[in-house]
Amino acid sequence: MAVETLLVWLLIGAVAGWLAGLVVRGGGFGLIGNIVVGILGAFVGGWLFPQLGVSVGGGIVDTILFATGGAIVLLVVVSLFRRA
Repeated sequence: MAVETLLVWLLIGAVAGWLAGLVVRGGGFGLIGNIVVGILGAFVGGWLFPQLGVSVGGGIVDTILFATGGAIVLLVVVSLFRRA
């Protein structure tokens, strides 16, 4: 994996995790945690949204939207387990 690819993944993960932390109040985990949640959210969103038939186009905006949506889903699930 090239260094540039890794940096893009980290940047998209940071943006997606930060946006998801804003949407889900109290769901943020700090900078490193948000990056991890954003990257995991990208995998969740990349799998979930095509299963639901959702497509918003292509490119970086599509990737950030899917990653943010997946990170939101992930944060909601984590917050449900935290309360239990």
